[in-house]
Amino acid sequence: MAQQDYYKVLGVGRSASEEEIRKAYRRLARKHHPDLNPGDKAAEDRFKKVQEAYDILSDPKKKQMYDQYGFYSDAGFAGAGGGTPNAGQGGFGFGGFDFSDFAGAGGGSTGGGTGRGEGGFGNFRDLFGQFFRGGAAAGSERSSTPERGADLEYALSIGFWESVRGTQVKLSITRQDVCATCNGSGSAGGRTMVCPQCNGTGNVTQMAGSMRFNLTCPRCGGSGKLRDACPTCHGDGRVAQTETVDVRIPPGAQTGSRLRVAGKGNAGTLGAASGDLYITIRVEPHPFFEREGDDIQIRVPVSISEAGLGAKIEVPTIDGRALLKIPQGTQNGQKFRLREKGVLNARKNKRGDQIVEVVLKAPEVRDERTREILRELAEIHPEDPREEIWAKV
Repeated sequence: MAQQDYYKVLGVGRSASEEEIRKAYRRLARKHHPDLNPGDKAAEDRFKKVQEAYDILSDPKKKQMYDQYGFYSDAGFAGAGGGTPNAGQGGFGFGGFDFSDFAGAGGGSTGGGTGRGEGGFGNFRDLFGQFFRGGAAAGSERSSTPERGADLEYALSIGFWESVRGTQVKLSITRQDVCATCNGSGSAGGRTMVCPQCNGTGNVTQMAGSMRFNLTCPRCGGSGKLRDACPTCHGDGRVAQTETVDVRIPPGAQTGSRLRVAGKGNAGTLGAASGDLYITIRVEPHPFFEREGDDIQIRVPVSISEAGLGAKIEVPTIDGRALLKIPQGTQNGQKFRLREKGVLNARKNKRGDQIVEVVLKAPEVRDERTREILRELAEIHPEDPREEIWAKV
């Protein structure tokens, strides 16, 4: 394939912006489009080159590879004017080289061939692809590096009183646990052998002409070992199991609280530590208690006589009944504070307060005597309770 300098094809410099590249492409595409040049083979070829150049330079990943290595298509490399600045300086620059001759050429390996083609890798494109992918072939040995197990998340709903007082719950969770058959090794009976392709190094050397590449061994995936897969876990070293976990919910937990149970996430690989289990709490609402941080809020009905004359009333709290003094002339919506009658904050070792909001409850008029008393009250206090509102309208 003839080498192409895609920047020259579009007539832009190497520092051209995306917008400049797009404008150049549109201009040239309109100029050389086959529909506008019927029967003109040269225009058609030129249009294809413009299309190919724009396909590479408009894609950030393709453009980066082209700028760095001269890569311009799935078929190979090109370097005419498109090579990396490192070309000829000991780096991986490919400027000035045409690698199309490597297609189908064999290459040696210190650990044996790959079985593709007659001499190892089928062509240089495969070599380049393996070099940048890390090289592990399908079905090869997984990495021999131990990895910590993943954390697990669990959403738990609890009642209001459980959140206030704390509780103990049993959770049934499914997690990846160490395989009992192979003790987490992933191999049947623990049998392993040195990979014959890389001699246990995990790497193989691949030659491409005069160039030498160190690649991850495609047979063992870089572990340097081969093993017989465990029939229970199929080589993973872990199996899914359901177990019951006892979890203590401390007093004061509220919606959004997050608890951590160490080591109850998925098991790690090759003996690495297990992940953790995180439990997110949701507290179900209570019929009349409302929680605001560590404080408890409640609305308590009060009769007109209690509010007008003042009284001592009993109000419910999370500890039971408490006595609240209502002063004379208490208004509807007025709030009172009961100190340290709220929820215990375990971190601060301090309790919140309970806020009592008074709600005036008018009497039900069931007889004539009640009507007379209310009329007398209206005559004694003829002031308009909405006077302040009218004054501001």
